[in-house]
Amino acid sequence: MENRYMKQITAMGLFALALWTAACGGGTTTPTSADKGPIQIWTMEDSTAFTALMQDFTKQTGIPVQVEAVPWGNVNDKLTTAVASGNGPDLMQVGLSLLPSFESAGALLDLSPYVKDHPALQSSNYLSAVAADKINPSGKVLSVPWVSDVRVLFYRTDILGAAGISAPPSTWTQFHDDAVVLAQRGKGKYGYYIPQWDSALPVEFTWEAGGNVMQNGKVTFDTPQFKAAADFYISFYKDKLVPTASDFDQAQGFISGTAPMVISGPYLASAIKGTAPQLDGKWNVALLPRNQKGTSLFAGSNMGIWSKSKHVEASLRLLDYLAQANAQLAWYKAANELPTAKTALADPTLTSDPMVKTYSNQLQDAQLLPLVPKWDKISQALLDSLNSIVLKGADETSTLASLNATVSSLQT
Repeated sequence: MENRYMKQITAMGLFALALWTAACGGGTTTPTSADKGPIQIWTMEDSTAFTALMQDFTKQTGIPVQVEAVPWGNVNDKLTTAVASGNGPDLMQVGLSLLPSFESAGALLDLSPYVKDHPALQSSNYLSAVAADKINPSGKVLSVPWVSDVRVLFYRTDILGAAGISAPPSTWTQFHDDAVVLAQRGKGKYGYYIPQWDSALPVEFTWEAGGNVMQNGKVTFDTPQFKAAADFYISFYKDKLVPTASDFDQAQGFISGTAPMVISGPYLASAIKGTAPQLDGKWNVALLPRNQKGTSLFAGSNMGIWSKSKHVEASLRLLDYLAQANAQLAWYKAANELPTAKTALADPTLTSDPMVKTYSNQLQDAQLLPLVPKWDKISQALLDSLNSIVLKGADETSTLASLNATVSSLQT
């Protein structure tokens, strides 16, 4: 899912970013340490836009920053090479799903001894879902939040209204019932879209059913709550409410109206606004429909310092800078990526936008996917099982039993 950070920033956007950060950049202080860098950072952001943000940091501190853009798909190879050679950057952006790999490789410096002297990096300043003690049960602070992402319900107000649906669904029952009504519009029309590659969705449904997929430090799908989540997931296919084509494009499906409801993140809003301005005023976002809860996925990325960095103090000052509301708001303005600092999320420049306010409200009830080393294999087994049920007609009971056995064996 991290590929959503691949964005193109226009020259005008960069100019606005430079002006905005220069005007607002009073959040950091002049460094007292002699460490003047230069420091190198690996980022998965748009390198040109991120470099503009770093230029503001350099202007304030005198510390030059060298930015290297690393495509999400190349992160593991870069990490492996850096660990083997001992030659890494000073700072690196880490997708939340990759934190276990970085931790097990020993690539990240424990920031615990430094946090007391850098108040902006303390967990209390960030959303609780990414507090250091939740990401690292050991108590170590191996990274600090940078940008956040959350799933909400996107819906076409015009299409729902024409079908007699006056408000977005707020419960599972309403969600399914509305999808039934919308799918009755005619051949090739659906009520909802489920990405067949999305392992997070059934986990979200499990949270919403009041359960958890982590028990005693291990992943399990052998719970009544996951069974309820699987049944709900399967019901959309069983009742022919979602497309089955593996190459179905969620953005185009939403824009065309083929699938007028989809659960996605703010990156979808950017795609809609960029490619379909004619839909302005004809779509909106809402909190996820609830069952026992309305919990969503918390995604995004953190920043960490390379364990062998020779510029720790300068790197800490950059983390301080990125933690400030001014920098986080500047980055949202440039790249449409949500902040993680509470002060930034509460800023009127964000809360005045109704859609952003919905994102922010949903972030208050959001969780991380399991941060376990074998989650990639576990989640693939989950998807394979569900897809075999909904696409190939496999028996649900025996398939889920086999899934549970596979998950258990992967963790022995």
